[in-house]
Amino acid sequence: MISYLKGKLLKKEEGRVVILANGVGYEVFIPPIVHAALDGKKAGGDGDEITLFISYYHSEKQQRPMLVGFNHEAEREFFEQFIKVGDIGPTKAVKLITVPISQIAQAIEERNAKFLVQIKGLGPKLADKIIAHLYGKVGKFALIKETGVEFKTEEKEDMVKQVLEVMVKQLGYKRKEALDMIKEALKNNPQVNSPEEIFEEVYRSRKVS
Repeated sequence: MISYLKGKLLKKEEGRVVILANGVGYEVFIPPIVHAALDGKKAGGDGDEITLFISYYHSEKQQRPMLVGFNHEAEREFFEQFIKVGDIGPTKAVKLITVPISQIAQAIEERNAKFLVQIKGLGPKLADKIIAHLYGKVGKFALIKETGVEFKTEEKEDMVKQVLEVMVKQLGYKRKEALDMIKEALKNNPQVNSPEEIFEEVYRSRKVS
């Protein structure tokens, strides 16, 4: 399974690119936010080298494998959560991600269906379904500063170290700022027992303040 591609940008069109890697041309579908990030990149025989994190999709209905590309691992991780919602397959999800992922995640965590329905192709019923399925699961994505980042997740001291590392190295926060936010989150909810829950509590605490 392909999870990462690095190669020459042969072709760039709305919604897709072709990357030449190790002599093979890969067609990769990309959301509008990824396309925008590639605006300054040159395509063609002497195209620029680019790297994309790949979500690989294949099913009985989708006989032809579909590669979806992202500039950062965090974008890919959100996408793979997003397509778990009923009525959102990978093709539709690619078209829906037209605004920064942090804004979509924030709207979900705030149950803000009004924001979601402003996205072209996303109606009230689907907005409600997205919120019902993903509420409480995507708070960490709302914390992303728009610098594009990747992050790890999983496993009271050890978890704090993991969350701190993510916030400083990958989400763009200063160490003291991140530590203060984590301490505040743990103070508000000492029962958290996973890095995921700490992220959610950090997001909630930030929202209240």
